Amino acid sequence: MASATGTGKLSREEYRRQKDLDAARKAGTAPAAVDAEGKTINPHIPQYIAQAPWYLDTGAPSLSHQRIPDYDQSADKLDNWYDRGAKAGPAAKKYRKGACENCGAITHKKQDCLERPRKRGAKFTNKDIAPDEVIQDVASGYDAKRDRWNGYDPAEHKKVYDEYAAIEAARTKKREDEIDAQTTTDMAAVRKVAKAGKGEGGEGRDDDFGSSEDEDEDQDKYAEAADAVGQKLDTKTRITVRNLRIREDTAKYLINLDPESAYYDPKTRSMRDNPLKNVAPEEAHFAGDNFLRYSGEAPEVAKLQLFAWNAAARGNDVHVNANPTQGQLLHSQYEYKKEELKDTNKVSILAKYGGEEYLQKAPKELLQGQTEEYVEFSRTGQVIKGKERAMVRSKYPEDVYINNHTAVWGSWYDISSSQWGFACCHSLVHLSYCTGSAGIEASQASSAKNLLAISSSSSTAAPSSSSTSHPESSSSLTTPSTNHPESLDDRTRKAEALFSKRRLGEGEVKIDESRLADAIREERDRKRKGKGMDREGDDERGGKRKKGEKFEVTEEELEAYRMNRRMMEDPMANYVDQDDV
Repeated sequence: MASATGTGKLSREEYRRQKDLDAARKAGTAPAAVDAEGKTINPHIPQYIAQAPWYLDTGAPSLSHQRIPDYDQSADKLDNWYDRGAKAGPAAKKYRKGACENCGAITHKKQDCLERPRKRGAKFTNKDIAPDEVIQDVASGYDAKRDRWNGYDPAEHKKVYDEYAAIEAARTKKREDEIDAQTTTDMAAVRKVAKAGKGEGGEGRDDDFGSSEDEDEDQDKYAEAADAVGQKLDTKTRITVRNLRIREDTAKYLINLDPESAYYDPKTRSMRDNPLKNVAPEEAHFAGDNFLRYSGEAPEVAKLQLFAWNAAARGNDVHVNANPTQGQLLHSQYEYKKEELKDTNKVSILAKYGGEEYLQKAPKELLQGQTEEYVEFSRTGQVIKGKERAMVRSKYPEDVYINNHTAVWGSWYDISSSQWGFACCHSLVHLSYCTGSAGIEASQASSAKNLLAISSSSSTAAPSSSSTSHPESSSSLTTPSTNHPESLDDRTRKAEALFSKRRLGEGEVKIDESRLADAIREERDRKRKGKGMDREGDDERGGKRKKGEKFEVTEEELEAYRMNRRMMEDPMANYVDQDDV
C-alpha cells in the first residue's frame, strides 16, 4: 500500500480500487506511482514508510519526507566564523561624521566602543583614530549554532603546553646542577637532593607548578581504587554491586532439567514459559520471559497494535507507527463506545427478560459465613486438624488487670449513683486498689437503698414488738434497730436529701401563683433600687435579719429571679425588627 496517501476515510469502493491497484503494481501489470519530482515509488515499500505524517502530507504520493532536505552545507563548516581582530584598512586621519566619538572608528557608536573611555574623545582631538573593524555576516547552520567550540583557535592551547614544558625543563636542569655540585660521594646526600627535586622535600620544591613524577605517583596511588570492568566495586566497604550476570548464577536451562518443561532457545537465550509449573510466578526465582513481557504497560501496547491491525483490515486509515497519537485517540474512543454499548445491551436485556435480582451480590456476612477450610475438633474442643480461626481483637488492650483487681474497669454498674466500677470490689474509683469482698460489703452498707431499707424496717419493728406474746424474743430481735433511733432518723433524712429528685432538679415543683406574683414584684423593686447582697445585717431582699440567722429561698423567689435576670449571653436579647418600628 505504498500509494496510499491522505488521512481521510475511504469509501468501500475506493478502498477496493486502491487495493486492486496496489496488487497490480506489485505484480508488475500496472505502472509504478510517480511523485511530484518525477521519481518512481517502489510499490513494495511498507505503508508506514511510504505514508507521510500529517504535518508533511501534501496529498500526493511522495517519498520526499524520507529524504534529507537540500540546504547550503557550506554554512556548517567550522572554519566559517568571524575573523576576530581583523581591520578594514589603515586608520583615518581626521574624524568622520557619524563615527565613534571615543575612538573615531566608523563601524560602531560610542556606547558600543570597547576601548577605554578617553578624557577627550577623537571627535574633539582628531588624534589616535582607531581603524575600522571588519563586519561579517556569518550564516550559521543548525550544527554550527550549537557547537560550543566553534571559532576556537587550537593554537591558543599550544601556549599552555609550551609554558609547562619550559618550566619542567628548567626544573630538571636545576636538579641536575645540584647533583653535579655535590663534591662528596655520599649517596645519602645525592638521594636527598633528588628527593628535594621531586618536590617531597622543601628545598627543591616549586610551589606554583607540580612535576610529572608527582602526577605519576598519584596515578599509581589511586589505581587500586579504580572500578573494575564489568562490576561496580566499593573499595572502602569491599562490596560488589553486580550489573552483569556472574558465572555463579544458575542458568535458565538448569532450573528444571525435565525435557518436557519450558522450551529454552540457546540462540537468543530466552525461555518464554515458566520452568516450574507448580510454583506461582510471584514466588518463583524465574517465571519466564513472558511474565515480564506481559507486565506493566506492555499488554496495553499489544492491544493498541491489535486494534490498529483490525481497523486497517476494515478500511480505516490507522497506523500505530506512522501516527501514534491518532491510533491512541481512536482506541480510547473505541473502548469507551464498547463499554457504553455493553451497558446499553445489559439494560435492554434486563428490561425485556428481567432477572435483575439474580445479579445482586450476596451480603458480606453470608459470603464470609462459611469457608472451604477444614477444621476438626476433639471431644474436649481442641483442634486436631486444620487451623482454628483467630478471634477478632480490638485495638484497645484487653484483659489488663491493675492494682490487684480480678475484673476490668467497667464490669460493674452502680444503679444508685449511675456510675461504672469494678465488679470484684464494687469500687467506683478507676485507680483504686482492690479490696475484694470487704469492699463489696462496705459498698452495700453505705448505699442509699440499704439505708432506706434499714429505716423502713426500724419503723415497722416497734408495733410488732408490743403485740407479740414473747417479749424477750421480740426485744432481742429489735435490739439493733432500737439502740440508736435518733441516729437512724438522721441518716435516713440525709440519704433522702442526698438522693432526692428535687435536689437533682428532676422532681415536680409546685409554685403558688399569688406568691409568684409577689416575688416578681419584689424582684423588680430590688433591681430598680439596686439592692443586692449587702452588709451582714441586710439580706438580698432589703429586710433586716439577726446576726448568724439563715434564710431559705423559696421556689417562687427562685422562679422570679430566673424570669427577671438579664441574659447577657443571648445574641437576640436586644434585637429589634426594623419592620415593626
